Amino acid sequence: MTQIEINKEPVELFKILKFEGLVGSGGEAKSAIADGQVKVNGVVETQKRKKIVAGNRIEFMAQEYEIVLEQASTAAAADISTD
Repeated sequence: MTQIEINKEPVELFKILKFEGLVGSGGEAKSAIADGQVKVNGVVETQKRKKIVAGNRIEFMAQEYEIVLEQASTAAAADISTD
């Protein structure tokens, strides 16, 4: 299973398909969803703007993807001033 990292929650389903390059355009993503080609957590999803959060699983074209939240940068954590 492939992991897809998101940096904020929620993200609309069609945007994940589009920005991960699983489809050629946003219109193609919306069409695939409307046609019932996408499952979220094992259930066919036809809502193009379905809100996706970390822990969700998406199935598309015989591939399964797990949504994970991108971890905060360790550099940002180290940027704490002790003055």
